[in-house]
Amino acid sequence: MTTMTDATSLADDFFLLGGDLPVRRIGLGTMRLTDATGDGTQAGAQIWRAPADPSEAIALLRRAVELGVQLIDTADAYAFGESEELVAAALHPYPEDLVIATKVGNVRPSPTEWVPLGNPAYLKQQVELSLRRLRVETIDLLQLHRLDPAYTIADQVGALAELREQGKVRHIGLSEVTIDELSKARLATPIAAVQNHYNLSARDHDAVLDYSTGAGIAFIPFFPLAIGDLARPGGTLDDVAAELKVTSSQVALAWLLQRATNVLPIPGTTSIAHLEQNISASRLKLTEEKLQRISPTETTKRGQ
Repeated sequence: MTTMTDATSLADDFFLLGGDLPVRRIGLGTMRLTDATGDGTQAGAQIWRAPADPSEAIALLRRAVELGVQLIDTADAYAFGESEELVAAALHPYPEDLVIATKVGNVRPSPTEWVPLGNPAYLKQQVELSLRRLRVETIDLLQLHRLDPAYTIADQVGALAELREQGKVRHIGLSEVTIDELSKARLATPIAAVQNHYNLSARDHDAVLDYSTGAGIAFIPFFPLAIGDLARPGGTLDDVAAELKVTSSQVALAWLLQRATNVLPIPGTTSIAHLEQNISASRLKLTEEKLQRISPTETTKRGQ
């Protein structure tokens, strides 16, 4: 289902990440490419290992770039860096207009644990390993995966700023932060992106998004597809999707793109068919009436 009934092209299809890296606004998150089951369900995935047969993941990454994706997001904690190696195996040497983003600052003591570790020396070491795995001399966007309360924000982002001064990092981002934390980080160094959990049915970071928009900072929502009652079969989102002859996921992504021009969703998938559907959501423009139905309080904020 990819017909875009009642749709027009969005004028703001690109965003200047960090003020100098133009990217199309729908990227690709690679977390789901680890522990891939091959059946589209990713049942039991713990982001602990790369798939035994990486061919499907490599094909998906290459198809994403063929479709115009310019932002690939990964992390050193995804399968102990195997996700970064997968990106390099599929796409290196990288196209000049492709932006590779990765994250450091989480350790994995077990398949179910994600523990922040912000020791500046550790962060610097992990960046060196990411550079090797990604086969690059400079990481386009390096994000602090989580803030560690055991270290000051200035010390943690300061370590990344030192790497930027050395030419190993181009832009710095943060993940799962509050406005206060983002403000403190900006006192230490420019911040180009914020990656927080956000979607049509998870709106706790509305204020962080609005702050980022005003500051010209990219807002990268992870888990960008709506869940829960809003996304249930026969619900409002489902009804709007049926009227437009698209999927509910495409409507959820279109809503994010219209929420603010600095929003860069990175939906992950193990399915090329779903990848193609997700990317085509950039061509879907929701009318005021449909925006009001799926998000009654949002129309006054849209376009900030």
